[in-house]
Amino acid sequence: MITTPLDSAVLNSKEQYVFYHKMVDFALKELIVRIQQQQLCTQQEIVFFKQYSDLLLYSIEAMRIKYMYDEEDNMKIDLTDSGFPNYLEFRFLYNDLELKKEYTDKLVDTETLKKTFLDTLLVHKKPVKKSDLFKASSIIYYTSVEKKYIFNRFVQGKILEAPKGSTSQYLTSWSFYDVSHNRPFVCFMYFDYDGKKIEKDKEKIYQVLKESADREMALNTMAYTIDRKLPEIQPKHIKRIDLGPLHNVFAKDENEITHAILEGIGRKDISIESYALSLKIDEVFSGDTFTEGGFFSKTTLQKWSDVIPQKYVFAPHRIIQLLHNQTPESLHELAKEPIQMADLKIDKK
Repeated sequence: MITTPLDSAVLNSKEQYVFYHKMVDFALKELIVRIQQQQLCTQQEIVFFKQYSDLLLYSIEAMRIKYMYDEEDNMKIDLTDSGFPNYLEFRFLYNDLELKKEYTDKLVDTETLKKTFLDTLLVHKKPVKKSDLFKASSIIYYTSVEKKYIFNRFVQGKILEAPKGSTSQYLTSWSFYDVSHNRPFVCFMYFDYDGKKIEKDKEKIYQVLKESADREMALNTMAYTIDRKLPEIQPKHIKRIDLGPLHNVFAKDENEITHAILEGIGRKDISIESYALSLKIDEVFSGDTFTEGGFFSKTTLQKWSDVIPQKYVFAPHRIIQLLHNQTPESLHELAKEPIQMADLKIDKK
């Protein structure tokens, strides 16, 4: 399916922005707790995963501030099996903040705007105009949002010594927002190093990961490419988390779980806050080695295992019951029974 920026649902009210941000914030924080409880990631992987989640939440909050009172534009939620913001929204954020100084110079003076608010509310006893609210939110957006905290298309983590008990010397992580799926992915690589100082090759490692592991692809293909481009390191274990789709009232994809939730909300069997979160973990491990190249340029590479895929669904108890009743076949391929998360309650006053 060819997707375009038009294949998106738009949030077009202050209430929808607040609602959506609370839902994503709640779901990601619950997910981190459940992943830890279910031991789907190590303690260090959880730390990395939380850092990338924080960047994602910060970016969605920045979008909320940007669009809340904008009458000409709206934030787009991807329709194509995602439930997360369209990738272009992250690019727009980054581009805005690249030109922060230029925009800041054009903003209305804060004191002038304060006086307008007070005159409107206290003297004229009228509600503040939406255009003035938009000016106020623009001031907050351009003066408080930091570019370094935006979830960029590719985010590189540090290289650390692998945790005690690991069979590898080092661990690194990275995250990317895949533009074809409009979903965030988080990756971990455990590896050994043949050189004398890892610091000397750090930037080269980061560059190869950015060039060769910044999108969804067959995991053993990714592993082979990294291994071939970085002869001084030996990747031993690569793990990739595909985060999503987030099944919720804003999603409009063709996923069976999304449809079951939307139909349940439509029948009023479940609340409008109902949600579920799909997650897939793929892993590959290195084994024997083989030689590639001619007589004068031989390279020793590693053989990689078949990809080990593990699918999970996280949802509140009532939604798990609904899925068992409405779409049991969607649960057959899971690595374990759906994992229970807390109910979301949003005050809609």
